[in-house]
Amino acid sequence: MPKMSKREIKQQAREQALCDAWNASHPVGTAVSVLRDKGSTAQTRTVSEAQVLNGHTAVIWLEGISGCYELERVTAIE
Repeated sequence: MPKMSKREIKQQAREQALCDAWNASHPVGTAVSVLRDKGSTAQTRTVSEAQVLNGHTAVIWLEGISGCYELERVTAIE
């Protein structure tokens, strides 16, 4: 496995912190609004905990949406 640079280590730590904060406050099944790829928004629910994908991006899987979305594009509906 290649050695990670300091920048990559910091990025991974930042993304993991985003996931940890989200998961501590929002259980699986939380109602959310997501900013879709073409600029529209959709309301759905989470079907997973947030996690770091490939060591560089905080993501979460959503009900009725294929694939995952960047966590920064997802907002919990209170």
